[in-house]
Amino acid sequence: MKISYPFILVNFKIYKEALGERAVTLAKTAEKVSSETGVCIGVAPCSADLLRVTSSTSIPVFAQHIDPQPPGAHTGHLPAEAVKLAGAIGTILNHSENRLRVDIIDDCINRARDVGLVTCVCSNNPSVSKAIAALSPDMVAVEPPELIGTGIPVSKAKPTVITDTVEAVTAVNSKVAVLCGAGITRGEDVARAIELGSQGVLVASGVVKAKDPEAVLREFAEACLKAST
Repeated sequence: MKISYPFILVNFKIYKEALGERAVTLAKTAEKVSSETGVCIGVAPCSADLLRVTSSTSIPVFAQHIDPQPPGAHTGHLPAEAVKLAGAIGTILNHSENRLRVDIIDDCINRARDVGLVTCVCSNNPSVSKAIAALSPDMVAVEPPELIGTGIPVSKAKPTVITDTVEAVTAVNSKVAVLCGAGITRGEDVARAIELGSQGVLVASGVVKAKDPEAVLREFAEACLKAST
C-alpha cells in the first residue's frame, strides 16, 4: 500500500471517541472520504486497536509509536515486527506527547525500515526537523506543541514554522516529505498549510473529537485538492 500526497494522517491518540469499535467506525469514515475524494487518508489508532482497524479497512494504518527493541525478552515494549504483523504500514515517532532521544529515533527509523514500515517523525520546530531529516525518515511532521489541541492552526499562527521546515528538510534530504500539524480544524487551515509547502497534515482532535468527523475530513480533503491544483 503506497501513500500519495497530499496526505492526511489522523492520530486517534487514546481519545475515548476512537477506542475499540469506535476506532473502526472512524477509520471506515476516513476510508469513505478517501475513496470518494481521491485524497490519501491514513489513521493511527491505539496499539490495542491496530489489528481491529487493519482488518476492517484498506486505508494506510499507522502505529502511534514503536520501540527500538527487537522481538525477545523485552516486557512492555512494542516491536516493529508486531506492528507489521498487525497489518499496519507505518508508524508515528517522537510525538510531543511521547518524545524520544535522537539516538532512539535513529534506532526506531532503522528498525522500521528493516521490516518495511513507513516512518512519520514529529518535530517541534525547523531546527529539530532538519536534524531528523538527516536520519532519513519518510516524513517529518512539524507541530509546535504549544498549539496542539488549541484550535489555533500553525498555518496561521506560525506560518514560518512550515516554510522554514520545508526549506531546512529539503536542504538535507529532498526525499523526506513534510507534514504539519497543531490546531488544524478547518479546511482553510489545511489549504494554507499546503500553500506554504507542506505535503499534508497530521491531525487529531480536530477530527476525532468533531461532532461530524466525516464532514471535517471531507472539508480537509477538498481543501487538499483545491490547494494542490
